Amino acid sequence: MDSIDDAPAAALAWHRAGKGAALATVIETWGSAPRPRGSQLAISEDAQIVGSVSGGCVEGAVVAEALDAMGDGAHRILEYGVSDDEAFAVGLACGGTIRILLEPVGGTLPEDVLTELVSRRSRSEAVGQAVNIRTGATNLIASDAIQDRLRHDRSGFEADGETFVTLHATPLRLAVVGGAHIAQALIPMARLAGYAVSLIDPREAFAAPERFPDTVLVHDWPDEAMKALAPDARTAVVLLSHDPKLDDPALGVALASDAFYVGALGSTRTHAKRIARLQAAGLSDADITRIDAPIGLDIGAKTPGEIAVAVLAAMTRALRRGSA
Repeated sequence: MDSIDDAPAAALAWHRAGKGAALATVIETWGSAPRPRGSQLAISEDAQIVGSVSGGCVEGAVVAEALDAMGDGAHRILEYGVSDDEAFAVGLACGGTIRILLEPVGGTLPEDVLTELVSRRSRSEAVGQAVNIRTGATNLIASDAIQDRLRHDRSGFEADGETFVTLHATPLRLAVVGGAHIAQALIPMARLAGYAVSLIDPREAFAAPERFPDTVLVHDWPDEAMKALAPDARTAVVLLSHDPKLDDPALGVALASDAFYVGALGSTRTHAKRIARLQAAGLSDADITRIDAPIGLDIGAKTPGEIAVAVLAAMTRALRRGSA
């Protein structure tokens, strides 16, 4: 996981250095709040901060509350209204209302729980941080119990209305099969959207560093490469080679995985032929219907760049709203 703005690690480091520390988490928002649920801010006793809960609107007030929490060891629920004027003053377009859970380290946030959280994050393991906002009791939830949250990248309350789960997710990944022109447009766009991208193509002339700078290039056969990649619920798979010898083997592995999005380039007629091949290979209709083909949202895209926009939009919809 990215170490930039790593609030849990900062809070733990300050605590181990003998400083008071607290961890603030956005648990609810209304209106156009500047930061989403699950956003975190670490505060030290000397008012150092790492992370953000409002983009600068209420951090000062949270720091003041955190100092009190460090003194008594008790968690707090804070609520703030951020006016449009306040938001505009720190460079944001509009405001809203947010509720924040504030946990002092060594108090209602035990050091051993925070240590385990930081350790799992450092190993890029997905984990849920569950807190009962009434009692302050905190525990960690393994990744197999938070698959729905991982699929939708969503922190939030459990059904009891008292337990808030902050999702600490592994990085989003994108596996692209086929070093086509569309891939040259899609890969930098996906990076900007937060994806770690791998390009799979055994044809080294297509998957060349000159065509795809700063990209992980895999020249193995696509099914072997896909098995090594092991797509999970945070992985999208996009097949762009337009060659059944490359696409079909990769599809078999991708459709057997938990990948949240699997899309394949080709016209309606091309996809009908693909379906026939996959059925003959023994894939179920349920698996085959997972394929987004013709690939991407129907926005009338024509050029490689426009098709890349449509593909990234379809990936985003699948991630945030599930398959449509």
